[in-house]
Amino acid sequence: MTHPARVSSFSSFFNTRALAVAVALAAQIPLSVHAADLVRLGNLKFAHYGAVAYMKEIAPKYDLKIEERIFAKGLDIVPAMIAGEIDVSASALEAAITGRATGLPVYLVGGFAKGGVQIVGRPDLNIKGIADLKGKKVGVTRGGPQEILLFAELTKAKLSWSDKPGKDVQILYMGYPDLNQALLTKDIDVMSQSEPYSTQAIHKKYGAAIIKPYDTPLGEPVRALVMTEKMYKEKPEVAQRFMDCFVAATRAFLADPKLAEKYVRESMFKNQITSEDYRDAIDNAIFTEDISQSHVQLTTDYMVKFGVGRMAKPPAAKDWVKLDLLEKAKKSYAPR
Repeated sequence: MTHPARVSSFSSFFNTRALAVAVALAAQIPLSVHAADLVRLGNLKFAHYGAVAYMKEIAPKYDLKIEERIFAKGLDIVPAMIAGEIDVSASALEAAITGRATGLPVYLVGGFAKGGVQIVGRPDLNIKGIADLKGKKVGVTRGGPQEILLFAELTKAKLSWSDKPGKDVQILYMGYPDLNQALLTKDIDVMSQSEPYSTQAIHKKYGAAIIKPYDTPLGEPVRALVMTEKMYKEKPEVAQRFMDCFVAATRAFLADPKLAEKYVRESMFKNQITSEDYRDAIDNAIFTEDISQSHVQLTTDYMVKFGVGRMAKPPAAKDWVKLDLLEKAKKSYAPR
């Protein structure tokens, strides 16, 4: 029979020896790198949102992990940000302004694409310009640059509009993919659409280009990169690295158009758009980093003028446009 004291002695010896071995091994193994900081990104599936989507691919270089979530339209991101599910969103500026007007605690920290809108009509109607939209049904998605630029062009042409019959132009609201289907089936005569969907309609011959609606005081629309106040204030170092990553992704796309095309066509659209679709779309939707406070304010003023967003208290651009992180990222940029 084994003596209890002897068992205890052996047990103590082996435990001590095991601990010593573990300590020795630990000393030889470098400490594991801490987990990358998580940033939850809300994005949309458009060609000119490609550089923002590409950020998740290079995020590890900036000690970040970017989890991207795709939404149908910019306004859909607002509830997710309110619920604390999204840290940064890429959307139409108009959607961002509407969100801020409803009390969403966010800052506008950059712009990421210019243009990206085209007004396209049925080829059989032979529409040559905005004046020819009188008596027509025009489809558009609510709350984006396609809506506000359409209204600016109609105003310039002195045409009235409503979502009910009786005005010069009848507006029909629907989602982005539904616009193309409605034009194809002739349920609408014209659509004010985003890229690459407007270009696809033209290439597939059920749409004819009417105008790129940039000849108004609004000029070309700029899409907005928006960050929660919580991230901006409580995680400034993470916020800065995110903006560093954003600048790097944008410049990678600008420097290498083949990389941009391959990523957008294959990774985002799974080869559902052709090379011609992509190139014509990007000719009308330029990747950028910049946005100005004055452009944000002018867009806000036009939204109020046309009733877009139905804002009870429109936000003043000076109160929520914060471009300091972007400027620092641009100055410190170096390829990694």
